[in-house]
Amino acid sequence: MAQEGHSGSPKSSSVTPYEEALDALSSLITRRTRVGDVNMEERFNVLYKYLKMLDLEEAISNMKIIHVAGTKGKGSTCTFTESILRNCGFRTGLFTSPHLIDIRERFRLDGVEICEEKFLAYFWWCYHRLKEKTDDNVPMPTFFHFLALLAFKIFAAEQVDVSIMEVGLGGKYDATNVVPAPIVCGITSLGYDHMEILGNTLGEIAGEKAGIFKHRTPAFTVPQPDEAMNVLREKASQLNVPLQVVTPLDPKLLKGLRLGLEGEHQYINAGLAVALCSTWLKINGHLEDSYLKQIQQTLPEHFIKGLTAASLQGRAQIVPDQFISNEISNELVFFLDGAHSPESMEACARWFSFAIKDQDQILFHQKPDNSNFSNQVVKIGETVQKNSAQILLFNCMSERDPQLLLPRLMKTCADHGVYFKKAFFVPGLSVYHKVGSHALTPAASNVDLSWQLTLQREWENLMQGNKEGKSNNAASEELNMEISTSNCEYSAVFSSLPLVIKWLRDTVQQNHSTRFQVLVTGSLHLVGDVLKLVKK
Repeated sequence: MAQEGHSGSPKSSSVTPYEEALDALSSLITRRTRVGDVNMEERFNVLYKYLKMLDLEEAISNMKIIHVAGTKGKGSTCTFTESILRNCGFRTGLFTSPHLIDIRERFRLDGVEICEEKFLAYFWWCYHRLKEKTDDNVPMPTFFHFLALLAFKIFAAEQVDVSIMEVGLGGKYDATNVVPAPIVCGITSLGYDHMEILGNTLGEIAGEKAGIFKHRTPAFTVPQPDEAMNVLREKASQLNVPLQVVTPLDPKLLKGLRLGLEGEHQYINAGLAVALCSTWLKINGHLEDSYLKQIQQTLPEHFIKGLTAASLQGRAQIVPDQFISNEISNELVFFLDGAHSPESMEACARWFSFAIKDQDQILFHQKPDNSNFSNQVVKIGETVQKNSAQILLFNCMSERDPQLLLPRLMKTCADHGVYFKKAFFVPGLSVYHKVGSHALTPAASNVDLSWQLTLQREWENLMQGNKEGKSNNAASEELNMEISTSNCEYSAVFSSLPLVIKWLRDTVQQNHSTRFQVLVTGSLHLVGDVLKLVKK
């Protein structure tokens, strides 16, 4: 596809064509909050007009789509599903959100993020066509709507065999839900999240997620609380949807291998992915009924390979700092997990607690190769005898309730004998109305830290009530916290992420007897920002 001209306006030579595209994309980010101050149904229905403008109606109806919604585990389930079908020999398209470092991560072809050249070609084709055909009555689509439309365009033009679409938010009015007839749908674990939009009860949230069900299209879910399961069953019944509940994958089926994504909860997502893939293969004539029954007892080799080779940045990911000199390598290690709901916070704390104990002998980390991070085992050797200090690096969106998140994290860690020497609260690196690595926060002096100070107060209150945590925390007095904005007994607020990273690196250089293990959690955006700085 030939790349069309861009805006036609003279531009600074310092702005690359890719940055120009990201600036155009940033112009679609609305200043409106995520709380529904707009009619969601009305806004959703406009998507059909955009599909017509882009001549995508027929293409979407011909796509062989797997559609996945849920509160927790959507990205992991989609990643497992894509990896299985790719290992079965199919050309795959995967659309997920959010991205951690580069917007192109959201669009994967055969497991690899779309290359810059193709991204630019498809981006400008869609952008110019919509610019030309939209007006005051039908304005340009918003940011996520545009990205979903772009995904459909990319997957149609690239003629993938299967498109795996992860819902961005909710289900019923999500931009991905313009899919008229997916092959199969999946609902991952449900919990309390985005309640300002989706509702205050699990039943209401389940109703929104079940909005992706289509007439007679098979659907699968995992064990859910009764309140949520009852709603899912009721919605499925109304649409004659054969809904099945999938049990977690039996680890024995992997023949001694481990899932590519860490954490016990991943066996739930893997079980769902196996059901989605099996059904997709059967409906498309690639799997016989008799073979389908066998999958419950024995997994095909392609399935095992897909499940064990799957990789996903920002979920249970361990990254040693690349900037520390070789003599003291592995003395600063980041444990990254984008958990942002109470249940996923607990799973994250369990993973971290076991992972730091593993690190005394073997460090499982991912190769820093900017594209795919493949699992690799590295011996630590001489550093085994060192003391370890656990640091929490945390931020979450202001819509989240820290009183639901932080106690779950602290208690689960404490139950496993893990206590943080210090907790750091910091605003994100990226500004909300810009995408791209050239979009950074304003100068530190202009940053509003009121939310981070709220998080800090919550943590201090928790620690004051936790005698065991306090006794394990005595050594924090040794740390020099001069560059922090607000230093308290158990925590500190920093005005920017680069300052935190600088403090950690300086402290490691000065404390050769201690290995620092930093848990980064609360927000996928924070995880992405840390990766940008640590893996540059």
